[in-house]
Amino acid sequence: MNPRAGAGVATRTFFAVLWRDIFVTGRELGPFLAQVIIQPFFMLFIFGVVLTGIGYVQGDFVQILLPGIVALNGFLGALQNTTMPLVMDFSWTREIEDRLLAPLPIPLVAIEKMVFGALRGVLAALLMIPVGFIILDGVHWPASAWPAMLGLIVLGSLVGAAIGMTIGTLVTPRRINIMFAVILVPLMFTGSTQFPWAELHNLRWFQVVCALNPLTYVSEGMRDVLLGGTVRAIPLWIDLLVIAGSIGLFGAIGIKGFLRRALD
Repeated sequence: MNPRAGAGVATRTFFAVLWRDIFVTGRELGPFLAQVIIQPFFMLFIFGVVLTGIGYVQGDFVQILLPGIVALNGFLGALQNTTMPLVMDFSWTREIEDRLLAPLPIPLVAIEKMVFGALRGVLAALLMIPVGFIILDGVHWPASAWPAMLGLIVLGSLVGAAIGMTIGTLVTPRRINIMFAVILVPLMFTGSTQFPWAELHNLRWFQVVCALNPLTYVSEGMRDVLLGGTVRAIPLWIDLLVIAGSIGLFGAIGIKGFLRRALD
């Protein structure tokens, strides 16, 4: 086959498979919304409304909290929506076999899985923005910062999808529940989503732990572009460098793991 024609077939097949997954999401919108809204909603409510209302945290804490929760929701939404379908495809449903028979190189099948997971992550993050503005008082984001914020949401979702691909191909189905307890919870609470990373200087060991989590750089990047110089944050160029490196590293590991599982 002509290489150009083969590339055209692969491209069309890639977008056809991606569109199918998006269509299925539309049919499962209710469970998806419940999955991505309930937990972050209660985090916003407890930290931003209850604790603020009873005076345990200052009112301006919500300015720090909301960008972190938006970053967290995009990151975890992409991670979960990449990992769990992979686990089911490779174990119970065996749906992955149909995709592997499509006129599509195997690495592109893995990339499609990550792109779809990232799209779900982006949607999960965007859904939390109006929720946050409705339930939290005193949140102000300049309109000029929104394009950069949207870019960070996309990058953060791609990081989550790449990590999800790595976990979904390296962790066996029998241990997937243990994985969520051992890996997912620490990722949530070491990602600097509820606190600025720079303020951890008195807890240096925990600051180092948080610096190892790619989610920290998504959260800090969001604060850097949305809050300007009002909050000390990791410089944006460092955030982007670490995020890009994490996408490349975990994406490569995940694709390699996908190839191994697909060819077994």
